[in-house]
Amino acid sequence: MPIGIDPIATYAFHVNVDGVTIAQFKEVDGLSISVGVIEHRSNTGGGQPIMRKLPGTVKFENIVLSRGKVNDAAFWTWIKQVQDGDIDGARRDGSVILYDYAHGQVSKFDFKQGWPCKVELGKLQSATDTVLLETVTITHERLELG
Repeated sequence: MPIGIDPIATYAFHVNVDGVTIAQFKEVDGLSISVGVIEHRSNTGGGQPIMRKLPGTVKFENIVLSRGKVNDAAFWTWIKQVQDGDIDGARRDGSVILYDYAHGQVSKFDFKQGWPCKVELGKLQSATDTVLLETVTITHERLELG
């Protein structure tokens, strides 16, 4: 009998772009939404100052995906579309899907109209035995809980 609800592990997830699962990632960062605050100051009829806080612009953080470098140039091809001015062709919808310990889907975060604004190859060092990382930063127009 379960005692409570277990928290979700950080390691059980995958990423889809345009409905296709792409290579496993070491890390996903930037699943974030923030709402700006507008402070509106005024006075009551009796001259008392009041301040109301209202919602402002909604901002979606860039999503950063990191993986071990594999023999796949998909990220570089994707950002080349942006470099060549094909922004409409480069825009993609995608999802980050989280799983529980039994591998059942728990949550899904959908991003809309995303395109790569940065692709980066990690630091090359001959004196280490670490995996070479490749990182893509995706800017997008909307993030929703799916």
